[in-house]
Amino acid sequence: MINLETLLENLNGFEEKINYKFKNRKNIILALTHSSYANENRNDNLTSNERLEFLGDAVLNIIISETIYSNYPNLSEGQLTKVRANIVCEQSLVKCSNNIEVGKFLLLGKGEDLSGGRTRTSILSDAFEAIIGAVYLDGGMKNVKAFVLQQMDHLIKDAVLGIIFLDYKTQFQEIVQKDGEKKIIYEILEENGPDHDKEFVAQVKIMNKVVGKGKGKSKKEAEQAAAKAALESLNLKIR
Repeated sequence: MINLETLLENLNGFEEKINYKFKNRKNIILALTHSSYANENRNDNLTSNERLEFLGDAVLNIIISETIYSNYPNLSEGQLTKVRANIVCEQSLVKCSNNIEVGKFLLLGKGEDLSGGRTRTSILSDAFEAIIGAVYLDGGMKNVKAFVLQQMDHLIKDAVLGIIFLDYKTQFQEIVQKDGEKKIIYEILEENGPDHDKEFVAQVKIMNKVVGKGKGKSKKEAEQAAAKAALESLNLKIR
């Protein structure tokens, strides 16, 4: 298990991986602190990375939006939206997180660590967004844009070429709404288990009719599973 002292000893290695040197290391420590660790180690005076994740998500969206808007002038508004959705999604963020081995540096509570938290998709994707938020606070837009594009440039190019996955929610929306606007609603029905091992149950409706349900370790995963179930139940083609 990694504690704060161990993380501090290894921060130089992490900064080398992300090609950014923090002026204020409190920013990156916060980005790597999961709520389970903060709750169990109050003497370290750390809060969780959840607020940084919120900031990082907003920064990531503006960087990706501006990049594809500027670099691909022939894409329509609808195409830009689709490309961005394929880049700024949990699967892509997990790939980026794994590329810089975020899991090795996370501060996790004992239960979360023992139950596989270092490889959990929701934790890794959230941490990557928190790191984006940390770089933004520490170095401003110029540095965070350089970091994001360094990590995600290949995903942007692949998304534009249409060769990376379309997530199930995007596929479902495209098929359902191809002949006109139909209201699609996702709802979280259940939230079960302890904080370190949550399971969510979601359902998706078309015009208030339930067409699919699914489970996942995060709300996003559960909604994706519900969309996949809906595609299968309606005999729609999954790409």
